[in-house]
Amino acid sequence: MKKAATADPAGARAHARAMSGTLVEAMPTIPAASARDLPEGVDGASVLWDETIAGGGYSSRRLSRGARLQLSDLRGDACVSMMVFNAEQPVERLNVADTLKVQWNAYLGPGRLILSDMGRVMLAIIEDSTSGHDAFCGPSNARSLAASSNHGLANGRDRFVAAVAKHGLSARDIHPCINWFKPVTIGEDGSTRLDVGPFAPGRRLTLRVEMEVIVVLANCPHPLDPRSDYSVTPVRATAWRGPPTPPDDPIRNATPEGLRAYLNLEDYYRR
Repeated sequence: MKKAATADPAGARAHARAMSGTLVEAMPTIPAASARDLPEGVDGASVLWDETIAGGGYSSRRLSRGARLQLSDLRGDACVSMMVFNAEQPVERLNVADTLKVQWNAYLGPGRLILSDMGRVMLAIIEDSTSGHDAFCGPSNARSLAASSNHGLANGRDRFVAAVAKHGLSARDIHPCINWFKPVTIGEDGSTRLDVGPFAPGRRLTLRVEMEVIVVLANCPHPLDPRSDYSVTPVRATAWRGPPTPPDDPIRNATPEGLRAYLNLEDYYRR
């Protein structure tokens, strides 16, 4: 039997070096400044993160105040579950219940805020070309995928566990998340209704980062997705530098509740 080219260290090294420059669809852009097809007005030098996350994939990144994060549904069938932590004190994290009830609205869209469990604003939605999202159902897990005949395939909760471990966190830090790109509504009878799609490719969502955060993403099927095939398509995450929110920002001042969340944030950073 012929000896494999990678059977010894020298062969393995040569093989690994020969892979230099190989590009695949789902991978981070390194360096981020070399990213292409950027949002209008964004210069490559300001890009902090650019990555395409495959179906079943995950990623995470620490982002600074003022950064913008754009999520793009490349083929119309992404489901991006997102958790958010205060990067300086990860015990503070996204609170989905407060995000909804403080803003008197169960549905996320342009101008809505993403709030922490300490009453501070973490992110603001500044652009949204989708038909809605899900702030009710949480991530998929092994049981939900097994119910749709996708037993053993990547699920959102397990991907979250792998992602947070890179930041010194564990399974006990997994908290209720937001599922972007999959609209869920509540019927008059209290039923939870998922619009499973697929949708037109190219839907985008842009978030403004209001505090130093760790953003964790898992691109896995929605827990209510009834399809027997593993239906989730790639999403692109692109982040770039931007200015912190000014005092006269219209989103900041849109409601008394939202303004209070910004004041709580500004008080936190007045140290």
